[in-house]
Amino acid sequence: MDRLLPTRRTFAASAAVATLAGSWPLRADDPAPLLPSGVASGDVTHDAAIVWSRCDRPARMFVEYAATPDFRNARRAGPVRATAESDFTARVELTGLPPGRVVHYRVWFRDDADRLSPPVAGRLRTAPAPGQTAEVFFAWSGDTCGQGFGINPEWGGLKIYDAIRRREPHFFVHSGDTIYADNPLRDKVALADGSTWVNVVTPAKSHVAVTLDDFRGNYAYNLLDEHVRRFHGEVAQVVQWDDHEVTNNWYPDQVLANRKDAAAYAGVRLGRDLAGRARQAFFEYMPIRLQEAERGRIYRSFGHGALAELFVLDQRSYRGPNTPNVQPKPGRESAFLGAEQLKWLKDGLKASKATWKVICSDMPIGLVVGDGGEGKPHFEAVANGDNGPPLGREAEFAELFQFLHEHGVKNLVWLTADVHYAAAHHYGPERAGWKEKFEPFWEFVAGPLHAGTFGPPALDMTFGPEVRFQWAPRAGLELPGGYKVPQNFKLPLPPSAGMQSFGTVRIDPLSRVLTVEFRDLNGELVHDGRRLGRFELEPAR
Repeated sequence: MDRLLPTRRTFAASAAVATLAGSWPLRADDPAPLLPSGVASGDVTHDAAIVWSRCDRPARMFVEYAATPDFRNARRAGPVRATAESDFTARVELTGLPPGRVVHYRVWFRDDADRLSPPVAGRLRTAPAPGQTAEVFFAWSGDTCGQGFGINPEWGGLKIYDAIRRREPHFFVHSGDTIYADNPLRDKVALADGSTWVNVVTPAKSHVAVTLDDFRGNYAYNLLDEHVRRFHGEVAQVVQWDDHEVTNNWYPDQVLANRKDAAAYAGVRLGRDLAGRARQAFFEYMPIRLQEAERGRIYRSFGHGALAELFVLDQRSYRGPNTPNVQPKPGRESAFLGAEQLKWLKDGLKASKATWKVICSDMPIGLVVGDGGEGKPHFEAVANGDNGPPLGREAEFAELFQFLHEHGVKNLVWLTADVHYAAAHHYGPERAGWKEKFEPFWEFVAGPLHAGTFGPPALDMTFGPEVRFQWAPRAGLELPGGYKVPQNFKLPLPPSAGMQSFGTVRIDPLSRVLTVEFRDLNGELVHDGRRLGRFELEPAR
């Protein structure tokens, strides 16, 4: 066997991401490979997981993993080549893992000159075994580095990631807008209160992303932040995408020449053309199972024992154009999930034995999200604002809800982000403009992680949503750190205002009660002036 390590010494235990340079022989005249983006894990099941990293040069990636942080009785995976064709990223799949356990791993690279990198350590937690009744605890949110707010070292960087890490979730769902490829950064941003936001700016973040290297540079930018790297090393991820991984409000048939910012995308005709480059960078930089990357599919599902199954959606790749969204019959123009994904979702929900079916949606259902339009307004999400029977994109969801009712599928919870504030919505047929029967369900909205904060759009009553909680900017609201929203405030509020948020979901193994909590950038429970952002949902029997 190839001798991968220079000695057989046991490295010091490390639960956090750490470069163990002190344990590695380096020479100043013989520079070793480096891991500039740290390590990450994702798409974890009860017996397998993806481990990801990136080198600074062509090299082979090795992973060692064990049940304890001293790596006693460790196993090894790899090598896998990291080349320029993948921007020197690489991933390996760890298999045969024990269910419901913490797994410690460390990654190193060996370059073509036989030089070894210092190892970087991480950890992940596997899911409970199928049918096993064990606690499920995870976090979710979305929207990173948007509206011109990047890494500001003077403010503390992307520090909400550290707040999530400290909660020690079993995994994290990133609900989309993992980057803002269309939001360039400036060195300084003047804020409404007279202060200045200071950004770290890289060449890739100084203009909108057009080339493959531009998109890669956006992902590499976020990983410059120490909080993000430490978080990635300790919390496994389930990632999905939305629009800003490509460009604002994109859809496959979008003609970029018709946009106001068309000059920035000169030479790229359609949204699908730009998305092809963006998709490659997304799969290179995210810890997604290689099989999914090879077929380019982002929607997928994950079981977590007897208590939960996650269904991760892709509401970008298969949609029709943004229109007034009032088509009387389903068709290509009104597609949102698309026929294949909708069938996959219906079949998966019907077959699921889990108590709770958690749908990770990159966009909300009932919030009216506009996209300009001449004459009649165009819409970006599902709702069209008419409060009546399902039209346009709403038809797919009506079909889904009717199917679930007919087959007795209950206990659905939708998790989303996208709109840059926190909210809890309860959907019920007694309030709906649609007069068919369907099972009531909840939708929880979190975010942003690190971006501008906006106010709530209107609710469309087609499926009967009701606001049960809302943490959004309003005059006089006191926020973490002592910031008080002024009477004449302007949107978006900057991250320094303190109105960033994430949500957590905990399912108790005895009662099977699902508890959702909304937390701020310090990890504290938030309140909307009337109640705390905490909800306990009992499963229907």
